[in-house]
Amino acid sequence: MADNFDIPIFQKTYDLFRLLHGYQNTIPKAERYTLWQKIENTSLEILEELMQVSYTPQEKRGDKLKKISPRVDMLRVFLRLSHEIKIIDQKKYIAIQSMVDEIGRMLGGWIKKTTETKETL
Repeated sequence: MADNFDIPIFQKTYDLFRLLHGYQNTIPKAERYTLWQKIENTSLEILEELMQVSYTPQEKRGDKLKKISPRVDMLRVFLRLSHEIKIIDQKKYIAIQSMVDEIGRMLGGWIKKTTETKETL
């Protein structure tokens, strides 16, 4: 179990949720339980799915990882929307978005690695 927490993408997503949750009290109350809650929930879903992938046999991981990618993209959309309607300021948006971008790159690399591994089998 402890090994799953050592997976860099899992740790980065964990840190992302902690950051999002830390901003919760700065979010206007009207948005805190709508769009912001959706952002937090989406990050938790990504975290949960990454944990499930870590328990999946190597040869079956690629398909599960590919299902996480649209969630990361949706999180980007929710974040951009939250910035455009001024739920979060530019500084917070950049901090969060840079973490999401890194998670996206890590996910893409893991997908590529599992696809290459699958092709060599």
